[in-house]
Amino acid sequence: MDIEFEDKVTDKLLSIKRLLIEKNKAYGNSALNPAKVFSKLDSIESILIRIDDKLKRIQNKGLDANTEDTIQDLVGYLVLLMIARDERNNSKELIREGQDLPQTSDGSIDEDQGGEFCETYWRTA
Repeated sequence: MDIEFEDKVTDKLLSIKRLLIEKNKAYGNSALNPAKVFSKLDSIESILIRIDDKLKRIQNKGLDANTEDTIQDLVGYLVLLMIARDERNNSKELIREGQDLPQTSDGSIDEDQGGEFCETYWRTA
């Protein structure tokens, strides 16, 4: 095993972890649970837009010391995308297993927990 490589990977991943936790504290869980004030997109689509924005910035400005934060943000959004996809897949599993679906306080299906798929499923089932 290359311990130096493992240490470098661990350091970078811990840095991304700290960044995500810091931003979550500052902005709330807005990536995985969007406020939907203006946009009605679900969490996955919202994250994909943020990823597009970061890639466009790299395309326009290139990769250098001034865009290092953009790379970190991009990796963070990719992690959030993985989490959002896991949550959506977990909601799909609940449907297959016949379990209760995540709901909001008004009793509607929580779209940020796979609700779009769930509502479509229930309308067509």
